[in-house]
Order: sequence, then structure tokens, then C-alpha cells
Amino acid sequence: MLYYLAELSQNLSALNVFRYITFRAGGAFFTALVFGFLFGRPLIEILRVRQGRGQPIRSDGPEGHLITKKGTPTMGGLLILSALLVSTLLWARWSNGYVWLVMFVTLAFGLIGFADDYAKVSRQTHAGVSGRVRLVAGFVIAAIAAAWAMYLHPAELSGQLAFPVFKGLLLNLGWFFVPFAMLVIVGAANAVNLTDGLDGLAIMPVMIAAGSLGVIAYAVGRVDFTEYLGVHYVPETGELLVFVAALIGGGLGFLWYNAPPAAVFMGDTGSLALGGALGAIAVATKHEIVLAIIGGLFVVEALSVIIQVLYYKRTQKRVFLMAPIHHHFEKLGWKESQIVIRFWIVSLILATIGMATLKLR
Repeated sequence: MLYYLAELSQNLSALNVFRYITFRAGGAFFTALVFGFLFGRPLIEILRVRQGRGQPIRSDGPEGHLITKKGTPTMGGLLILSALLVSTLLWARWSNGYVWLVMFVTLAFGLIGFADDYAKVSRQTHAGVSGRVRLVAGFVIAAIAAAWAMYLHPAELSGQLAFPVFKGLLLNLGWFFVPFAMLVIVGAANAVNLTDGLDGLAIMPVMIAAGSLGVIAYAVGRVDFTEYLGVHYVPETGELLVFVAALIGGGLGFLWYNAPPAAVFMGDTGSLALGGALGAIAVATKHEIVLAIIGGLFVVEALSVIIQVLYYKRTQKRVFLMAPIHHHFEKLGWKESQIVIRFWIVSLILATIGMATLKLR
């Protein structure tokens, strides 16, 4: 909204700064951050009163969780999504289709997560909305987003799969790009959801991955940068940097209350929404494969669950002491803070490797 103040720059030249994506991204970051600080505590108190006993804790999980996490409210993702929505609407250019696409995916997956969290809290059981219903709803949302992305992409890139490192290499998937993009978006949403099992574990890697994708979005949206880096030019994606900045600001505001010991859990409301956002940004910028590198931590968490389930069904034995893999390290005796910080470090390393693919051509 504030972008349109730039149209008054003929009368007041200082308003011209609102044309710059980097300036508005900075504004979006601080707006979301302040929003989180201002409304975080009141929201937590409302959730605590409304939810009573808080999020149900799995009895088959790590034993310590039944003591340390009992009574903690969930749905903290509402704080992130509220800050993200307000800040993006305030600072982003409303005529940009990619912003609306990513916002649609984020809020739609947030609604799925909210329904799941509400079912868990109201019934006081860890079994919320059935997994089948969640998957079907997620794939429907992702299908709309994938077709939308194909419509927004320039003709020479629509339906194409781009590869990192190999300059100019494209694989024409045609309409098969839609199911591929659906898997990317739904996979990212559920991978982040599986990672969200310890205080602060998911939100920092999400912010690191989002920041990396934001830089990529800005780069591929500028013809001068794409010519220098040898990557595909996707017009208008630079505006996604404003969305990403708002996500990071809202994420930091949430982390203030989610840092161990957490005053509130993100819940599926936040994890599904943020994971969906990462997948949607990757699809929009034609960096779906790079997302698997930048978000490698989420990939490992999801694979640990898949491997555990398939191996157990076949042999009645377990590969990990417990899945997702962060619980495996808990069972080995690692402290929660050790796991969280070390996973943050791994996430940062993977994001750096993913970013390096912009130049390695």
C-alpha cells in the first residue's frame, strides 16, 4: 500500500524511496517485528485462557516432554501470520501476482493447520484432522498455486524445470509441472511441520531458508543480476523480498516467546503455513531443486520419518531410536538446547551451499 506513495514523488521527492524494494523490505521487517513484540504477550494470554490445558503432549514421545511442555498453549503461528499479513499488505506492491500467490498458499495452509490445532485442543488429543483430509486439502491448494505460477511465469519458463549449476539447462515438463510443483509445496509444508518438535527448532531454519530464497527472488527478478549470475530471469519476483522480510520479522517476534522454555508453540497453524510459503517461493522463482538444498534440514527430518515407518513395517525394527530425527538425538542424551542450536548451524551451512549455486555456473 505504501508503495503507491511513490506516485506523489513529483511533489515530494523523498517519497521516491517507496519505489525501492529494499527500502520496503526493511520497512516490512521492522513492522512485523514490532507487531510481534506488541501483540505477542496478549495473544499468548488469550490462547492460554481459551485452551486451558494447552497442547496435548504425546505419551509415546520423549518422557521429559510430559513434564516440561505440559500446559503450553499452541497456535502461536497466528502471531507470525498476523504480523506477516499486516506487514506485507502495508509494504508490498499490490499489483504483483507473485506476492498474492505466495500469500494465498501461506494463509490457506495456515487454515489447515488452524483446523488441526483446534481439533487437538478442543478434544485434548494429539489426533487432530485426519492426515488424509489434510493432504487432500494441501494438494488442492498446491494445484491452484502451481497453475497460477505457470500463468505468471514468462512464456519461455512456464512449465519448465530449471537446474542449479548447469547454466541455461531447462527440462520442459509442460503441464506435468503442476503435479511436480504440488509435491514441492505440500512436501515443504509437511517437512517443516515434522521439524517443529522442540522449542525454537523450526522457526530459525525457516527464517534462514526464507532469507536465502528472498535473496534469490530479488536476484532472479532483476535482469542485470541474472545476466551477471547466469540464472533465469523471472520478472517481478523481486517483490517477494518484501514478503520474506515480513516473515523474518514476524518469525523473530515469535521466537522471542518461543525460545526455550517456550511460552507458546507454533503449532500446525504456523509450521504448515511457513513450509507452504517456502515451497511457493521456490516454485515462483524456479528454484525448486535449490530449495531441497537450502531446506536440507527439513528434508532430513521428513526422510527420517519415512525411513523409520517403511523399515519398521518391513522388519518390525527401528532405524532411529525415535523419529523425526531430532527426537533420536534426545534419546541419545543430547540436551534440547544442544539439538536446537546445532540444527540451526546445520541449516545455516546448507543455506550457504544453496546460495552458492547462484554463482556456480
